[in-house]
Amino acid sequence: MKILVLGDIVGKPGRQAVKHFIKNFLQVNEIDLIIANGENAAGGNGITKDTAVELFNSGINVLTMGNHVWDKKEAIKLIDSEYRIVRPANYPPGTPGKGYTVVKTKTGDKVAVLNLSGRVFLSNLDCPFRLGEQLIKEIKQVTNKIIIDFHAEATSEKIAFAWFMDGKVSAIYGTHTHVPTNDFRILPKGTAYITDLGMSGPRDSVLGVKTELAIQKFITQMPVRFEVANGPVQVNGIILELMDDGKASKIEPVLVNYKYI
Repeated sequence: MKILVLGDIVGKPGRQAVKHFIKNFLQVNEIDLIIANGENAAGGNGITKDTAVELFNSGINVLTMGNHVWDKKEAIKLIDSEYRIVRPANYPPGTPGKGYTVVKTKTGDKVAVLNLSGRVFLSNLDCPFRLGEQLIKEIKQVTNKIIIDFHAEATSEKIAFAWFMDGKVSAIYGTHTHVPTNDFRILPKGTAYITDLGMSGPRDSVLGVKTELAIQKFITQMPVRFEVANGPVQVNGIILELMDDGKASKIEPVLVNYKYI
């Protein structure tokens, strides 16, 4: 089984880049499932129904979220009703939406996509280690192919989480920091891992934001209204290959730049 996973999609430039990439990628590659992080898809923060539909129409099967999940008011209803969108599972009980979904590929294989949030430098949600382990036991009653988007800030937390989960899931990838890391590997017990996928969006930016606005914020320490940058775009992610037993056999990075779309 081959799975394409794309990093945080930032604004319209990111959506356009992903759409262009997927269209061309699928012409020469057999892919069973496409997953992407959509928490920055609408104007750089949050998601809307229109942006979600656009991304699903581009070929994405599942959208994961993160700390910007509630930035758009309409997302509350959307996330509560759309099974293809998952928000971090470690939000308190009663929060709209769900923390994981199980989807079928074209060949009928079931794959679970679980979204968890880290707690270092982010909101103090439920423990992703303990809750994740609990949810995996539940999910394994349905499928042994489990992918985790660990949306976290601290690399130490991401790496510790990966070692804790090694052998329990098929793959763990980090999102949130928007900068791709070069530590992709398969851990000893068969779990594929990368600390951060990077982002799909404006390349000449500060994490997708116009550079002059980010610099102004750092220099003045005053409130600044961030805007998504323009110009060349990048698509970051990974390609995963899973065996029948749910263990990973391959992980390779996706690092593509477009001058124009």
